[in-house]
Amino acid sequence: MPSVRKAVAVVSVLAMAGSAAGSAAAATGDADVYAAPGPAPGLSAATLDLRYQAAGREIERALATARHVRDGDRTRALTAFLGGGRRFLSFDPRGRGRVVEVIGDLRRADRIAVVVPGADNSLTNYDSPKFAGGGGRALYRQARAAAPGARLALIAWLGYDSPSSLSTGVLTSGRAEEGAPVLRQLLTAVHRVNGHGRFALLCHSYGSVVCAKAAPHLAPLPVDEIALFGSPGTTADSVADLRTSARVWAGRAKGDWTRYVPNVRFAGLGFGRDPVSPGFGALRFDAGTGPHSAYLRPGSRALRNLALIALGRAAEVTRAC
Repeated sequence: MPSVRKAVAVVSVLAMAGSAAGSAAAATGDADVYAAPGPAPGLSAATLDLRYQAAGREIERALATARHVRDGDRTRALTAFLGGGRRFLSFDPRGRGRVVEVIGDLRRADRIAVVVPGADNSLTNYDSPKFAGGGGRALYRQARAAAPGARLALIAWLGYDSPSSLSTGVLTSGRAEEGAPVLRQLLTAVHRVNGHGRFALLCHSYGSVVCAKAAPHLAPLPVDEIALFGSPGTTADSVADLRTSARVWAGRAKGDWTRYVPNVRFAGLGFGRDPVSPGFGALRFDAGTGPHSAYLRPGSRALRNLALIALGRAAEVTRAC
Protein backbone atom coordinates (compact mmCIF):
# COMPACT_ATOMS: atom_id res chain seq x y z
CA MET A 1 0.00 0.00 0.00
CA PRO A 2 2.77 2.55 0.74
CA SER A 3 4.16 2.02 -2.77
CA VAL A 4 0.75 2.73 -4.30
CA ARG A 5 0.38 5.93 -2.24
CA LYS A 6 3.86 7.00 -3.32
CA ALA A 7 3.01 6.39 -6.98
CA VAL A 8 -0.21 8.39 -6.68
CA ALA A 9 1.65 11.26 -5.01
CA VAL A 10 4.38 11.34 -7.64
CA VAL A 11 2.11 11.34 -10.66
CA SER A 12 -0.27 13.85 -9.06
CA VAL A 13 2.54 16.34 -8.49
CA LEU A 14 3.84 15.82 -12.01
CA ALA A 15 0.38 16.25 -13.49
CA MET A 16 -0.29 19.49 -11.61
CA ALA A 17 3.07 20.92 -12.63
CA GLY A 18 2.58 19.95 -16.24
CA SER A 19 -0.96 21.28 -16.32
CA ALA A 20 0.02 24.67 -14.95
CA ALA A 21 2.94 25.04 -17.33
CA GLY A 22 0.87 23.81 -20.26
CA SER A 23 -1.89 26.31 -19.51
CA ALA A 24 0.63 29.14 -19.40
CA ALA A 25 2.09 28.07 -22.71
CA ALA A 26 -1.34 27.84 -24.30
CA ALA A 27 -2.24 31.30 -23.08
CA THR A 28 0.67 32.82 -24.96
CA GLY A 29 0.17 30.82 -28.18
CA ASP A 30 -0.76 32.47 -31.47
CA ALA A 31 -3.53 31.38 -33.81
CA ASP A 32 -2.24 29.04 -36.51
CA VAL A 33 -1.89 30.95 -39.78
CA TYR A 34 -0.40 28.04 -41.74
CA ALA A 35 -2.52 26.12 -44.23
CA ALA A 36 -3.01 22.36 -44.20
CA PRO A 37 -0.94 20.50 -46.79
CA GLY A 38 -2.62 19.46 -50.00
CA PRO A 39 -3.03 15.85 -51.21
CA ALA A 40 0.28 14.06 -51.81
CA PRO A 41 1.02 11.24 -54.27
CA GLY A 42 0.91 7.76 -52.82
CA LEU A 43 4.34 6.47 -51.91
CA SER A 44 5.96 3.84 -54.14
CA ALA A 45 9.22 3.37 -56.00
CA ALA A 46 7.64 4.97 -59.09
CA THR A 47 6.25 8.00 -57.25
CA LEU A 48 9.07 8.68 -54.78
CA ASP A 49 10.44 11.68 -56.70
CA LEU A 50 6.94 13.10 -57.10
CA ARG A 51 6.50 12.80 -53.35
CA TYR A 52 9.74 14.72 -52.74
CA GLN A 53 8.57 17.44 -55.13
CA ALA A 54 5.15 17.72 -53.48
CA ALA A 55 6.70 18.14 -50.03
CA GLY A 56 9.07 20.74 -51.43
CA ARG A 57 6.15 22.76 -52.75
CA GLU A 58 4.45 22.62 -49.35
CA ILE A 59 7.61 23.95 -47.70
CA GLU A 60 7.79 26.80 -50.24
CA ARG A 61 4.15 27.67 -49.54
CA ALA A 62 4.72 27.68 -45.77
CA LEU A 63 7.86 29.79 -46.21
CA ALA A 64 5.86 32.40 -48.12
CA THR A 65 3.39 32.51 -45.22
CA ALA A 66 6.20 32.77 -42.67
CA ARG A 67 7.67 35.74 -44.51
CA HIS A 68 4.27 37.37 -44.85
CA VAL A 69 3.51 37.17 -41.13
CA ARG A 70 7.14 37.94 -40.22
CA ASP A 71 7.67 34.64 -38.43
CA GLY A 72 11.44 34.82 -38.24
CA ASP A 73 12.00 31.41 -36.64
CA ARG A 74 9.95 29.59 -39.27
CA THR A 75 11.51 31.65 -42.06
CA ARG A 76 15.01 30.60 -40.99
CA ALA A 77 14.05 26.94 -40.54
CA LEU A 78 12.15 26.59 -43.81
CA THR A 79 14.81 28.41 -45.80
CA ALA A 80 17.29 25.80 -44.57
CA PHE A 81 14.89 23.00 -45.56
CA LEU A 82 14.94 24.24 -49.16
CA GLY A 83 18.73 24.38 -49.39
CA GLY A 84 21.35 21.79 -50.22
CA GLY A 85 19.22 19.34 -52.19
CA ARG A 86 17.33 18.10 -49.14
CA ARG A 87 14.41 15.70 -49.67
CA PHE A 88 11.24 15.32 -47.64
CA LEU A 89 8.51 12.70 -47.78
CA SER A 90 5.95 14.89 -46.05
CA PHE A 91 5.54 18.28 -44.44
CA ASP A 92 2.82 19.93 -42.37
CA PRO A 93 3.42 23.43 -40.94
CA ARG A 94 0.42 23.54 -38.61
CA GLY A 95 0.95 23.69 -34.88
CA ARG A 96 4.46 22.66 -33.85
CA GLY A 97 4.80 21.10 -37.30
CA ARG A 98 5.48 17.68 -38.77
CA VAL A 99 8.26 16.82 -41.20
CA VAL A 100 9.73 13.58 -42.53
CA GLU A 101 13.15 13.87 -44.18
CA VAL A 102 15.14 11.27 -46.12
CA ILE A 103 18.93 11.19 -46.13
CA GLY A 104 20.54 8.78 -48.58
CA ASP A 105 19.16 6.59 -51.38
CA LEU A 106 15.88 5.17 -50.13
CA ARG A 107 15.30 2.97 -53.17
CA ARG A 108 18.63 1.12 -53.01
CA ALA A 109 19.33 1.01 -49.29
CA ASP A 110 19.99 -2.30 -47.58
CA ARG A 111 19.52 -0.67 -44.18
CA ILE A 112 16.92 2.00 -43.35
CA ALA A 113 17.31 3.75 -39.99
CA VAL A 114 14.34 5.70 -38.66
CA VAL A 115 14.98 8.30 -35.95
CA VAL A 116 11.88 8.65 -33.74
CA PRO A 117 12.27 11.77 -31.56
CA GLY A 118 10.80 12.63 -28.18
CA ALA A 119 9.25 15.71 -26.61
CA ASP A 120 9.74 19.34 -27.64
CA ASN A 121 10.56 18.62 -31.30
CA SER A 122 9.22 21.22 -33.72
CA LEU A 123 9.90 22.72 -37.14
CA THR A 124 11.91 25.56 -35.65
CA ASN A 125 14.35 23.36 -33.72
CA TYR A 126 14.33 20.41 -36.12
CA ASP A 127 17.83 21.07 -37.46
CA SER A 128 19.39 21.42 -34.01
CA PRO A 129 21.85 18.62 -33.10
CA LYS A 130 19.57 17.88 -30.14
CA PHE A 131 16.54 17.12 -32.28
CA ALA A 132 15.38 14.89 -35.13
CA GLY A 133 16.96 16.55 -38.17
CA GLY A 134 20.34 17.58 -36.82
CA GLY A 135 20.69 14.41 -34.79
CA GLY A 136 19.63 12.27 -37.76
CA ARG A 137 22.31 13.79 -39.98
CA ALA A 138 24.93 13.16 -37.29
CA LEU A 139 23.84 9.53 -37.09
CA TYR A 140 23.99 9.15 -40.87
CA ARG A 141 27.51 10.60 -41.02
CA GLN A 142 28.67 8.35 -38.18
CA ALA A 143 27.25 5.25 -39.87
CA ARG A 144 28.85 6.15 -43.19
CA ALA A 145 32.19 6.66 -41.46
CA ALA A 146 31.88 3.28 -39.71
CA ALA A 147 30.85 1.46 -42.90
CA PRO A 148 31.69 3.52 -46.02
CA GLY A 149 30.43 0.84 -48.38
CA ALA A 150 27.12 0.22 -46.62
CA ARG A 151 23.95 1.17 -48.45
CA LEU A 152 22.16 3.06 -45.71
CA ALA A 153 19.27 5.51 -45.82
CA LEU A 154 18.05 7.45 -42.82
CA ILE A 155 14.59 8.87 -42.16
CA ALA A 156 14.29 11.67 -39.59
CA TRP A 157 10.66 11.23 -38.58
CA LEU A 158 8.93 14.13 -36.89
CA GLY A 159 5.69 12.57 -38.08
CA TYR A 160 3.60 12.85 -34.92
CA ASP A 161 2.51 15.60 -32.56
CA SER A 162 5.55 15.72 -30.29
CA PRO A 163 4.38 16.76 -26.82
CA SER A 164 5.77 19.75 -25.00
CA SER A 165 7.68 18.90 -21.84
CA LEU A 166 5.63 21.71 -20.23
CA SER A 167 2.34 19.87 -20.63
CA THR A 168 0.48 16.91 -19.20
CA GLY A 169 0.73 15.27 -22.64
CA VAL A 170 4.30 14.28 -21.86
CA LEU A 171 3.11 12.30 -18.82
CA THR A 172 0.72 10.01 -20.70
CA SER A 173 0.89 7.68 -23.68
CA GLY A 174 -1.84 9.52 -25.63
CA ARG A 175 0.43 11.21 -28.18
CA ALA A 176 2.35 7.95 -28.63
CA GLU A 177 -0.85 6.02 -29.27
CA GLU A 178 -1.77 8.57 -31.94
CA GLY A 179 1.71 8.49 -33.47
CA ALA A 180 2.25 4.73 -33.54
CA PRO A 181 -0.17 3.98 -36.44
CA VAL A 182 1.37 6.86 -38.42
CA LEU A 183 4.81 5.34 -37.91
CA ARG A 184 3.55 1.94 -39.03
CA GLN A 185 1.99 3.52 -42.13
CA LEU A 186 5.29 5.17 -42.98
CA LEU A 187 7.24 1.91 -42.68
CA THR A 188 4.63 0.11 -44.78
CA ALA A 189 4.89 2.76 -47.50
CA VAL A 190 8.69 2.77 -47.44
CA HIS A 191 8.63 -1.02 -47.75
CA ARG A 192 6.70 -0.52 -50.99
CA VAL A 193 9.48 1.76 -52.21
CA ASN A 194 12.19 -0.69 -51.16
CA GLY A 195 11.17 -4.27 -50.60
CA HIS A 196 14.55 -5.56 -49.44
CA GLY A 197 15.77 -2.90 -46.98
CA ARG A 198 15.86 -3.83 -43.29
CA PHE A 199 14.59 -1.31 -40.72
CA ALA A 200 16.14 -0.09 -37.49
CA LEU A 201 14.03 2.13 -35.20
CA LEU A 202 16.08 4.51 -33.05
CA CYS A 203 13.73 5.89 -30.42
CA HIS A 204 14.68 8.73 -28.08
CA SER A 205 12.91 9.67 -24.85
CA TYR A 206 9.13 9.97 -25.43
CA GLY A 207 9.79 8.51 -28.89
CA SER A 208 10.49 5.20 -27.13
CA VAL A 209 6.83 5.18 -26.07
CA VAL A 210 5.81 5.70 -29.72
CA CYS A 211 8.01 2.79 -30.82
CA ALA A 212 6.71 0.53 -28.06
CA LYS A 213 3.11 1.24 -29.09
CA ALA A 214 3.97 0.58 -32.75
CA ALA A 215 6.10 -2.54 -32.24
CA PRO A 216 3.33 -5.17 -31.85
CA HIS A 217 1.78 -4.05 -35.15
CA LEU A 218 4.88 -3.99 -37.36
CA ALA A 219 4.89 -7.63 -38.51
CA PRO A 220 5.52 -8.71 -41.24
CA LEU A 221 7.67 -5.62 -41.95
CA PRO A 222 11.44 -6.31 -41.82
CA VAL A 223 12.18 -4.44 -38.58
CA ASP A 224 15.17 -6.17 -37.01
CA GLU A 225 16.52 -3.55 -34.56
CA ILE A 226 14.73 -1.30 -32.05
CA ALA A 227 16.83 0.95 -29.80
CA LEU A 228 15.24 2.74 -26.84
CA PHE A 229 17.49 5.46 -25.44
CA GLY A 230 16.90 8.14 -22.83
CA SER A 231 13.58 6.43 -22.19
CA PRO A 232 11.28 7.34 -19.28
CA GLY A 233 9.62 3.94 -19.75
CA THR A 234 7.42 2.61 -22.54
CA THR A 235 4.26 1.37 -20.71
CA ALA A 236 5.49 -2.16 -21.54
CA ASP A 237 6.66 -4.35 -18.67
CA SER A 238 9.16 -6.33 -20.74
CA VAL A 239 10.53 -6.93 -24.23
CA ALA A 240 8.04 -9.80 -24.53
CA ASP A 241 5.19 -7.28 -24.21
CA LEU A 242 6.42 -5.55 -27.38
CA ARG A 243 5.60 -8.71 -29.37
CA THR A 244 8.36 -8.12 -31.88
CA SER A 245 10.98 -10.35 -33.49
CA ALA A 246 13.41 -7.43 -33.59
CA ARG A 247 16.41 -7.18 -31.31
CA VAL A 248 15.49 -4.65 -28.64
CA TRP A 249 18.24 -2.44 -27.23
CA ALA A 250 18.15 0.02 -24.35
CA GLY A 251 20.67 2.62 -23.24
CA ARG A 252 20.88 5.52 -20.83
CA ALA A 253 23.75 7.99 -20.50
CA LYS A 254 25.07 8.53 -17.00
CA GLY A 255 24.17 12.24 -17.14
CA ASP A 256 20.58 11.69 -18.29
CA TRP A 257 17.91 13.09 -15.95
CA THR A 258 15.49 10.28 -16.90
CA ARG A 259 17.25 8.07 -14.36
CA TYR A 260 15.29 10.03 -11.75
CA VAL A 261 11.89 9.47 -13.37
CA PRO A 262 9.67 7.29 -11.12
CA ASN A 263 9.03 4.05 -12.97
CA VAL A 264 5.35 3.91 -12.11
CA ARG A 265 2.15 3.84 -14.10
CA PHE A 266 -1.10 4.80 -12.39
CA ALA A 267 -4.42 6.06 -13.75
CA GLY A 268 -2.90 6.57 -17.20
CA LEU A 269 0.05 8.62 -15.93
CA GLY A 270 3.67 7.48 -16.10
CA PHE A 271 5.36 4.82 -18.22
CA GLY A 272 6.18 1.90 -15.97
CA ARG A 273 9.30 -0.26 -15.96
CA ASP A 274 12.65 1.21 -16.96
CA PRO A 275 13.85 -0.34 -20.26
CA VAL A 276 17.45 -0.46 -18.99
CA SER A 277 16.44 -2.49 -15.93
CA PRO A 278 17.47 -6.17 -16.05
CA GLY A 279 13.87 -7.30 -15.72
CA PHE A 280 12.84 -5.58 -18.94
CA GLY A 281 15.04 -7.92 -20.95
CA ALA A 282 16.56 -5.53 -23.53
CA LEU A 283 20.16 -5.73 -24.72
CA ARG A 284 21.88 -2.88 -22.90
CA PHE A 285 24.32 -0.75 -24.87
CA ASP A 286 26.87 1.71 -23.51
CA ALA A 287 25.42 5.22 -23.94
CA GLY A 288 28.33 7.10 -22.38
CA THR A 289 28.14 9.93 -19.88
CA GLY A 290 26.32 12.77 -21.66
CA PRO A 291 23.04 14.52 -20.85
CA HIS A 292 19.55 13.64 -22.08
CA SER A 293 19.85 15.74 -25.24
CA ALA A 294 23.28 14.53 -26.38
CA TYR A 295 22.82 10.91 -27.50
CA LEU A 296 23.36 11.90 -31.14
CA ARG A 297 26.17 14.34 -30.46
CA PRO A 298 29.14 13.81 -32.83
CA GLY A 299 31.97 11.97 -31.11
CA SER A 300 29.78 10.50 -28.38
CA ARG A 301 29.84 6.84 -27.39
CA ALA A 302 26.07 6.71 -27.69
CA LEU A 303 26.18 7.92 -31.30
CA ARG A 304 28.81 5.33 -32.21
CA ASN A 305 26.75 2.49 -30.78
CA LEU A 306 23.46 3.72 -32.25
CA ALA A 307 25.10 3.91 -35.68
CA LEU A 308 26.25 0.30 -35.32
CA ILE A 309 22.73 -0.72 -34.30
CA ALA A 310 21.37 1.11 -37.35
CA LEU A 311 23.80 -0.86 -39.52
CA GLY A 312 22.78 -4.17 -37.93
CA ARG A 313 26.30 -4.78 -36.62
CA ALA A 314 25.29 -6.07 -33.19
CA ALA A 315 28.60 -7.82 -32.48
CA GLU A 316 30.45 -4.48 -32.56
CA VAL A 317 28.12 -2.63 -30.19
CA THR A 318 29.73 -1.84 -26.83
CA ARG A 319 27.57 -3.30 -24.09
CA ALA A 320 26.78 -1.51 -20.83
CA CYS A 321 28.41 -2.89 -17.70
